[in-house]
Amino acid sequence: MYKLLKDLCDLVGPSGFEQDVQRFIKKEIQDKVDQLEVDPLGNLIATVKATDSQMPSILLAAHADEIGFIVKKIEPNGTLRFEQLGGFDNRILLAQSVTIKSLAGYIEGVIGALAVHYVKWDDPKRIDSHRDLYIDVGASSAEEVLEMGIKVGQPISYGSKLKLAGDKKRNRVIGKALDDRAGCAVLIALINNLRSNKEAKHGDIYCVFTVQEEVGLRGASVLSQGIKPDFALAVDTTPTSDTYDVLMTGTRKLGEGPCIKVADKSLISHPLVTGLLEKVAEEKNIPYQQEIFMGIGTDAGAIHMTSTGVSTGVVSIPSRYTHTPIEVIDLDDLENSVRLVEEFIFASKELIGKNFLDT
Repeated sequence: MYKLLKDLCDLVGPSGFEQDVQRFIKKEIQDKVDQLEVDPLGNLIATVKATDSQMPSILLAAHADEIGFIVKKIEPNGTLRFEQLGGFDNRILLAQSVTIKSLAGYIEGVIGALAVHYVKWDDPKRIDSHRDLYIDVGASSAEEVLEMGIKVGQPISYGSKLKLAGDKKRNRVIGKALDDRAGCAVLIALINNLRSNKEAKHGDIYCVFTVQEEVGLRGASVLSQGIKPDFALAVDTTPTSDTYDVLMTGTRKLGEGPCIKVADKSLISHPLVTGLLEKVAEEKNIPYQQEIFMGIGTDAGAIHMTSTGVSTGVVSIPSRYTHTPIEVIDLDDLENSVRLVEEFIFASKELIGKNFLDT
């Protein structure tokens, strides 16, 4: 799982520029699914056909995009002005490494920072807007930047690469884009498992790698009209609250299993879905946590309100330092997320004929 996750996270794929990520995923799964298509927005839709036509169809969504930047202007001195794609805390941008997807390939750079020697003449409490910052790619003129294949409109991600945290016994990783390449890895692993387990009974399974989640759940908002699933699950990360920082409540902890979402700002999960997730977790001894956190939204927020409505829930992978270059997840949580989603699929026959009033 670590290698797959590293391959996914090290790609540049901010919202609206997910092509490298989607190409990688397509190559990974194209021989393991029954149908594969890319819709007009860029969502990659993989279909695993039913082995039991009496079982419900399930849509699983993980977003391929990451927070990132876009080149807005090239200054005469060779520095780059940029705009943000997704939600950021400007306090962490200074001195961060970045990777630009140029016409010639990936180019490394850094967001410039005032040297500490100048701070005596500055206000040390000042927080610069990203619009006041710039990226240095080692060029001394706009012409040199263009020679690198960098032009206005090209995507940028954080430059941090995925790596192991601590020693191998900890089974934790640090890097950018774990939100939500971790969810993408879960769906890829699930596809591999379904292909190898021919005896497993399930309905039609739609594994969708969505685009533009970080800028308003845009890719997910067009899915269910065409697919018309009976049920849906988003697989995404959720910020932990276990580090004793101010505002931390200890309700979502790293390494204690996937979170079964009850509610966030975009969704109140359908009780049929959360109920079955909790039931199979307990029956199969899969560690899990309950999640109520109003600070985030996921693709489920868009999916459950489209078409005539879809009974939807979320499996959340606990993550520390979300939306930074140093997100941390526990690979055991990732593996248990695969198990939880898989067991939900296999048990979904229990949901046939039930509705909201049966909960």
